[in-house]
Amino acid sequence: MTAVAADFTGDALPDVISDSGGMTRLFVAPDWQEIILSEHPEFKWYIHSEFFDVDDDGDLDYIAARYNPGQVIWLEQPANGQTQRWNKHLIDDTIHGIHGLMKGDIGNDGQWELFATSAQPKEPYPESLVWFAVPENPRQAGRWKPHVFADRDAPGLTHYLGVGDINGDGLLDAATGAKGGPQAASQGEWFAWWESSLDPTCPWVKHSVSDKEPGATNIHPADVNGDGVMDLVASRGHGTGVIWFEGPDWQVHDIDAAIQEPHCLVAIDMDSDGDVDAATCAFGSKEAAWYENNGEGQFSKHVVGREQEAYDIRAVDMDRDGDLDFLVAGRGSCNVVWYEHVQ
Repeated sequence: MTAVAADFTGDALPDVISDSGGMTRLFVAPDWQEIILSEHPEFKWYIHSEFFDVDDDGDLDYIAARYNPGQVIWLEQPANGQTQRWNKHLIDDTIHGIHGLMKGDIGNDGQWELFATSAQPKEPYPESLVWFAVPENPRQAGRWKPHVFADRDAPGLTHYLGVGDINGDGLLDAATGAKGGPQAASQGEWFAWWESSLDPTCPWVKHSVSDKEPGATNIHPADVNGDGVMDLVASRGHGTGVIWFEGPDWQVHDIDAAIQEPHCLVAIDMDSDGDVDAATCAFGSKEAAWYENNGEGQFSKHVVGREQEAYDIRAVDMDRDGDLDFLVAGRGSCNVVWYEHVQ
């Protein structure tokens, strides 16, 4: 189950698009009028999603991924997104095990590219990571070309992606984690990052962060302690704990050593004090929480919701009051909710 929030209707209010129960739905702010955008009765849900203006026509489109067999699609927003059907376009159906999507500007040219995992040991891209450039005419294009930057180099059931300039060379790099465990065909339980090059269509260089991370799922680059060196904030969504790795040597520090199955993660300045905080919603502990950074990598926990599960969390100013709130899509709790940031 997945959900994203953005102004999909052009009224400056953040709407929500979520997917569950064989349908993709738009919930229009402020009253959350439900509009069915697309139906897929042959499978239950798209597992993860993104959004940006794919066709460069001035409005936001929706991108979603089915896990296995893999499929990535985009829904084209029509002239009136509330009354007209959103056309579905195929991006790819050759990668399998797509647990995570992430947009990133690889060329630093203001144009989004799309990253995706290919976690299953299936040809033609087993246990790999790929990125897609938007084709020149995406409405008429067939499959988008996958650029495999981690070719059979990401074993053990990778989950979500994080992107950023990890080594400070001005290029966009990528990171992910693999949960491992009995479902994995090969060794997981690791976090790693891949170094891009001036030609991002060539294979990227893999760097291990840690290979002793049971249940590894989420990871985001961020300068946690304000020393000008990129760190990594991570969670073990099929295990226990939210952590951060201190760059450049990746010394591990606990943020929350006890939280169980924190299967989603954001790393962002939640309280507008100039440092990076973290937030998650854990389906094991059944709680949503954010972690306040003191600027030096020491965190205080704030629980914002209980009896809540998640497969997805986003930090968005939902009520347009100038601070960030949380949007959560709960798989086990079967809901989409948002938590208001109260100062």
